[in-house]
Amino acid sequence: MSEKTQILAIVGATGTGKSDLSLDVAEALIAEGHGVEIVNADAMQLYAGMDIGTAKLPEAERRGIPHHMFDVLAVTDEAAVADYQTQARSVIAEINARGNLAILVGGSGLYVSSVLFDFDFPGHDDVIRERLEKELEDLGPGALFQRLKEVAPEAAERIDQQNSRRVVRALEVLEVTGSTAALGTLPEEAVYWLPSVIIGLAEDREVLVKRLDRRVEKMWADGLLDEVTALIPRGIQQGITARRAIGYAQALAELSGEMTRADAIAETQSITRRYARRQVSWFKRYSDLSWLPAGDSGNVSHVISQLNL
Repeated sequence: MSEKTQILAIVGATGTGKSDLSLDVAEALIAEGHGVEIVNADAMQLYAGMDIGTAKLPEAERRGIPHHMFDVLAVTDEAAVADYQTQARSVIAEINARGNLAILVGGSGLYVSSVLFDFDFPGHDDVIRERLEKELEDLGPGALFQRLKEVAPEAAERIDQQNSRRVVRALEVLEVTGSTAALGTLPEEAVYWLPSVIIGLAEDREVLVKRLDRRVEKMWADGLLDEVTALIPRGIQQGITARRAIGYAQALAELSGEMTRADAIAETQSITRRYARRQVSWFKRYSDLSWLPAGDSGNVSHVISQLNL
């Protein structure tokens, strides 16, 4: 791309070292005299207080590099990608206005795409959403997913049936617009919002699965239950998005006695593995993404060579 690079996106499945690479690239560029700031594109890291279960990088480990779009939501807030798009683009515009490069880091495919590409979102209706949320509580996610399979099978194929929030959103869009065609899809012709370079980190599936399973075990060892306990007075049980986050839903179930610890960990591991597969599938649709092997010592120089600064 001949234009000056405004955004470097580092994407890939959870557990592939995106944050580490972003910091290493940022430090190398700063050493060369460039200004660099990092922008979060992980939906759950938007939430204040949700740190252990989202593998959020502690401030002390951010190497003095400015980080944005972390801890911007309370656990009672509903995460909405359309709102994120507006806020993240505003932050990136300010970064670029300072003459700095924005490094967009995360594995939430729809959030990444909402920033990088011309990306419009289908309709929203608060009344329909509230009704569907009530049906979700009364009937359970299985019943709503079955309804989606019957009325929009192609949309159902793209959605994890465990992701009840996306099931509700798909049914809402179907009622509002009469179609789910635009739900969570990339534009036919990807048009960049700003000149961007996209790097994906790839890892061998067996290696990644073992790493993710260990990461989940470490979440519990590092105090996830204590973190969730502290979030209960702050309203996590009422949060539409936060209470359903991977690991947090299972921790809440353990705390309420609905799950044993072993079952909570096992379910979190299973959902995390499935989520990682979907992340890879999403990013494989990017036509001009450059895949690099996770953890390779030459990644920093390779990334920098692709930038036009």
